[in-house]
Amino acid sequence: MQDQSNNLDLGIIGNCQIAALIDSRARMVWACWPQLDADPVFCRLLQSDAVQADPDTPGSYAVELDRFSHSAQRYLRNTAIIETTLYDDQDGAVRITDFAPRHAYLGRMYRPIMLLRRIEIVAGAPRIRILLRPAHDYAASARNRVRGSNHIRYVGDGEHTMRLTTDASISRVIDGSWFVPDRTLHLILGPDESVTESPAECFRTNFDATSDYWQNWSRGLSIPFEWQAAVIRAAISLKLCTFEDTGAVVAAVTTSLPEAADSGRNWDYRFCWLRDSYFVVHALNRLGATKTMEAYLGYITALVADMPADGLQPVYAINGDADLTERTVDSLAGYRDMGPVRVGNQAYEQIQHDVYGAVVLSATQLFFDERLANPGGPAIFERLEILGEQAVAVHDQPDAGLWEYRGRKRVHTFSTLMCWAACDRLAHIAQQLALGDRAEYWRAHADTIRGVIEREAWDEDQQAYTESLGRPELDASLLMMHELGFVAADDPRFVGTVRAIGAALKRGHHLFRYNAADDFGEPENAFNICTFWYIEALSAMGEHAEAREMFEHILDCRNPLGLLSEDINPDDLNLWGNFPQTYSMAGIINVAMRLSRSWEDAL
Repeated sequence: MQDQSNNLDLGIIGNCQIAALIDSRARMVWACWPQLDADPVFCRLLQSDAVQADPDTPGSYAVELDRFSHSAQRYLRNTAIIETTLYDDQDGAVRITDFAPRHAYLGRMYRPIMLLRRIEIVAGAPRIRILLRPAHDYAASARNRVRGSNHIRYVGDGEHTMRLTTDASISRVIDGSWFVPDRTLHLILGPDESVTESPAECFRTNFDATSDYWQNWSRGLSIPFEWQAAVIRAAISLKLCTFEDTGAVVAAVTTSLPEAADSGRNWDYRFCWLRDSYFVVHALNRLGATKTMEAYLGYITALVADMPADGLQPVYAINGDADLTERTVDSLAGYRDMGPVRVGNQAYEQIQHDVYGAVVLSATQLFFDERLANPGGPAIFERLEILGEQAVAVHDQPDAGLWEYRGRKRVHTFSTLMCWAACDRLAHIAQQLALGDRAEYWRAHADTIRGVIEREAWDEDQQAYTESLGRPELDASLLMMHELGFVAADDPRFVGTVRAIGAALKRGHHLFRYNAADDFGEPENAFNICTFWYIEALSAMGEHAEAREMFEHILDCRNPLGLLSEDINPDDLNLWGNFPQTYSMAGIINVAMRLSRSWEDAL
C-alpha cells in the first residue's frame, strides 16, 4: 500500500452502534455519540491545526508521547481492534489498543456505547499525557467535567453524559499533565453508568470476547482464494458502517471530507442512501454474510410501508427519519481548513428514480436463497410491486441522477436502467412464486423500458450508451449495464460503451464519474467505485490481464490499514472524500470475487 503524505491515514473501530476513526498516532480524531449520525464528541479530523495545538481544545482524545519519534500500527488479525505503538527518540515505546465491544452476551448481541483503550509500556520509561476533551455541539463548546473517585463524568447540555472509568490517575487525566506510567493503564469510556468490575477486568473480558466475535465472523465468510486479507478487511469495514438497531447502512461515518482540495464538495455521508446500501448488501451477500441483508430489508420494508404518494427519497436517516435538512456549522474549520462543514444532506429532497430498482434489487435474494430463515413470500412481493409501479411511472422522467446534480435535471440513463431492473426482477420473483400473470405483467413493463433505453440512450456516432436520453455525454455508471443483466458482456453495444467510457473518463488507472462541468466545475479527482466498475467490465469482456493490473494498482492505493475513501487524485494518489466509503470497500470485494482464481485451480 502507498505511503502517502497528507493522506487519510486512518483506521476505523466500532460495533454497529458507534464508530471511531484513529490516526497513525492513536489519536481518536472522529467519533459520534451515541450513534453513527450524532454529534461528534471527537472531531480533530475537522479542526484546524491552530486549534489542535491547544491541548484544552474540545474534541480531542489522544495519548501523547513526549519526544515522539515514529509509530507503527496494525489491526489485530481479522478483527476491528487497532494496535498502535508509539516510539520516542530515547528507546521508549508505548502500545495503545483500541476497540468498541461487540460480542454475544445473555443471548443477544452486546454492542454498548463504549470505547475501550489500553496503554502498555513496551520499552524504556516513556513519558505520556492523556488528553480527553469530549466536545459538545460540533465542538462549539467542551463538556463539563465532574470528578468522581475513580471516574470522570463529561456532561453536555441535553446530551448523553459520558463517563470515563480508569485505573489511571484521575487528576492527570483532568489536567492533561505529563507522567511516566509505572503499569498498564485502562480507560473505559462509556455511558454514565457504574462499571461493576475493575477497568483491567472490564477491558480484558470485552477484549477477548470481541476478538473472538470478529475472528469467528471473518471465518464464516466465503472469501476468494486471492486477495483474502483485502477482502476480509473490506468486509469488516462494511460491517462497521451498519447501524444494527434499525438495519440501516451509512455511506461513510464522516461528514465534509472534501472530494477534492478546496472544492466545496463537502457532504454529510452519515445517512442511508438506498442505492449505496444495495451495493454494500450485495457485496456482503457474495461473501455469505446474509444477516446484514436481512436487517437492511427490515429497514427498507418500514420505509416502503410509510412511503408517501410521491415515492421514496434517495436517502434517509439511520432511524428512518425523512428530514435531513442541511446546514453548515462554523465551529469546525473543516478537513485541512477546507470548509464548509455540513450537517444533514439536502439530497433527501431530490428526485432520484434509480432508488426503486435499488430497493427491489436488494430484496430479490430473499426469494431465492434457501439459507434464509424468513424467505420472501407473496406479502413482501406485493409491497415491492408498489415500487415497481413507481418505476414504471417515472422511468422516462427527468431526475437529479445518481450523482445528485444540484443544478439540473435530465432523464438519466442509469435511472431508467434501474427502473428496468426493478421490473425485470419483479418478473423473476413472480415466476419464482408461481404467479404467472404477474410475471407476464412485469416482463411486459421491463421490455417497454428496455426499448426506451435502446432507442434513446444509444449514440450511433460514439457507438455507446450515453449519460442521458438523447444527449452525447458519457457517464461511468453505464459500466454497470452488464452487471445488472441488461446486456451480455460480449454485446457489441456494451463493448463499445466500455471503450468509449475508458477513452473519455480513464486517467491512468482511475476512472472519473463524468468529465463535464457540474454545479462546482469540472471534477478534479477520480471516483473509486467507478474504477472498480470499469475493472469488472473489463473482466466480463475477457480482458483479465488489464483488469488484474488495475485492481492491483488500486489495492496499492489503500491507506496503510487497507481502507479507501470515496475519491482519489490520479496524479499523487492521495485519498479524498468521506471515509471509509462503503461504495469503495464494496468494490474491493466484488472485483476480488470476480477476478480471483478458484480454490480448485489455485491449490
